[in-house]
Amino acid sequence: MRTTCSLALAVAAGLAAGLAQDLKPIALPKPQTEGGKPLMQALKERKSSREFSREKLSPGVLSNLLWAALGTNRPDGKRTAPSAMDRRGIEIYVALPDGVYLFEAGPHRLSPVVAGDLRARTGTQAFVADAALNLIYVADYAKMGNLKPEDKAAYASAEAGFIGENVYLFCASEGLGTVFRALIDRDALAKALNLRPDQRITYSQSIGYPKK
Repeated sequence: MRTTCSLALAVAAGLAAGLAQDLKPIALPKPQTEGGKPLMQALKERKSSREFSREKLSPGVLSNLLWAALGTNRPDGKRTAPSAMDRRGIEIYVALPDGVYLFEAGPHRLSPVVAGDLRARTGTQAFVADAALNLIYVADYAKMGNLKPEDKAAYASAEAGFIGENVYLFCASEGLGTVFRALIDRDALAKALNLRPDQRITYSQSIGYPKK
């Protein structure tokens, strides 16, 4: 029975990886980096939400969201969220209804990773499947050099937290709901995303329009 289940999982993973070839990269619109609510108002309205409508985000809102999270904001390629020693150890995987994509800040685009709706697998709570999208914060330990494992974990957690707060403030400004989450079956999700052993899932964050 165990062998049969393992074979079934391997076949499913292979099919998902193959179907990803049918997804195309998404060139995001140029982010709008002006406007929005004043910072103090966004801080006042910042909160966690766990009820979402099924309304999709427009390409423009998705573009602005990802730029706010970890976009390039200076000519030297540095980002909107700080990173210890500029290692840029956190990557953002974006779980949308049609598949999971990797956000590439430089060209500001989404590159296909796995086809299929994996939103429900980004957390253990039922509401994650209803959110328009879920961000998965993945630490790439290979980018962190010879740091001790505990230091890598600490830096990755801090960097993910900075990104998550950027998302919170953007959502408060845009009228979106969001919640930063740690309840994840990390091993199962890592397998679904075909992550390397030195890539570690830190947190996820659900985003969408509030349920009316």
